[in-house]
Amino acid sequence: MAFNKKQKYIVGIVGATGAVGRRMLTTLEERNFPVDRLVLLASPRSAGQTFSFRGQSIPVEILTENSFEGLDFALFSAGASVSLKYAPFAVQAGCIVIDNSSAFRMDKNIPLVVPEVNPEAIPEQPGIIANPNCSTIQMVVALHPIHARYRIKRVVVSTYQSVSGSGQKAIAELTTQTIGVLDNKDCVSQVYPHQIAFNCLPHIDVFLDNGYTKEEMKMVNETRKILGDDSIQVSPTTVRVPVFYSHSESVNVETEEPISALDVKKLLHDSPGIRIVDDPDKNEYPLAINAEGKDEVMVGRLRDDISKERAINFWVVADNLRKGAALNAVQIAEHIIQR
Repeated sequence: MAFNKKQKYIVGIVGATGAVGRRMLTTLEERNFPVDRLVLLASPRSAGQTFSFRGQSIPVEILTENSFEGLDFALFSAGASVSLKYAPFAVQAGCIVIDNSSAFRMDKNIPLVVPEVNPEAIPEQPGIIANPNCSTIQMVVALHPIHARYRIKRVVVSTYQSVSGSGQKAIAELTTQTIGVLDNKDCVSQVYPHQIAFNCLPHIDVFLDNGYTKEEMKMVNETRKILGDDSIQVSPTTVRVPVFYSHSESVNVETEEPISALDVKKLLHDSPGIRIVDDPDKNEYPLAINAEGKDEVMVGRLRDDISKERAINFWVVADNLRKGAALNAVQIAEHIIQR
């Protein structure tokens, strides 16, 4: 049974009051997604809040097992436990689920999709489609053209991830701590195990038995699944930094075929979803503050690896709430209705 194409669609956002849920709402409006009716869903404590969409005030409804009747799409961003519980009810109601949590990403029967990279992974009649981790999305947008042309052997990546990746409470914690430090007051840490203001934490998500964090292993496993190549070796270090929005990454790529930074710069310039910002003479390179609110993945500091042949380095930055979450989910829905 193929997807039922319509002029307009009934769309639900699960976790509508969270940082990503709010970006999903604004992204649907900014991209003029053909919404017939928007349904905002969240936990009982958020019920009664209202959000503006196309000049209308939309109330937040309590998420239940029966919330999905009549919906065409449900964009989930409320955590893995919520997705695991409610996504099956949405599919049973005939709704396409695009899930931003980690719940289904590594399920071999569920596609993990970045539209610029592997849109062909979306089936004709989708049920659940997984949105990758924010740090993985921006990296694979840049890696995909390189892998297609040069065959990637190994990636070494260090991330510099903004606090918005941890949600609204983390944004508030950085704000409060920054003011407190400047006022010579003691910092209280509730979201993170240590002070985040004026500090860097090489610790995102929980530590695993192999010494890596769950966030780091997401980058390993998701990269291989999205690019469709389990032979790619990925060595990640993920770091939380005192930046509000946008993740930055230092990426070293080793390839099977001869590669040059100059050729890659031209290749990426012509690749979808990428904007090259790379003019060191003018101090132009991707910055977190310039990526905020932008759709593109920004790539710069492209240079040959002076320590190894067939290897290059680059710096990649993207808005983690936008391309790293909300925009990618909306683009998946757009691809489904346009194909």
